[in-house]
Amino acid sequence: MSFGQRNLDRTKPEVDFPDGPVPTELRSIDIIEGAGHEVQPGDQVQCHYVGVTYEDGEEFDASWNRGEPLAFRAGVGQVIEGWDQGLLGMKVGGRRRLEIPSQMAYGERGAGGAIGPNQALVFVVDLVDAR
Repeated sequence: MSFGQRNLDRTKPEVDFPDGPVPTELRSIDIIEGAGHEVQPGDQVQCHYVGVTYEDGEEFDASWNRGEPLAFRAGVGQVIEGWDQGLLGMKVGGRRRLEIPSQMAYGERGAGGAIGPNQALVFVVDLVDAR
């Protein structure tokens, strides 16, 4: 069953404001457990996502706004470490919340004007495809 055929909510998700202290380690929470292929290191994946800063919940990026999922190889350093580790084991069709400490995101350097130095991030990720 392809991603588009699943009878699940597949619109841009709202990201709940983080509750509790800033994470010091990666937290991965399945919102919807997929039923397809399980992501392994080196898999080519496609994901839709929304990203917000942990401290204030401000959205800084969302693939949904561009209408195209992000494509990359999982577990090989093409994305931030929190994604590389946080998506492993996720199944196609799933939706997962990743709470990523700054050292597994952009660390001291930040990313442009949207993500300041040492900011923890929250992503809600929909796994569209993996092979």
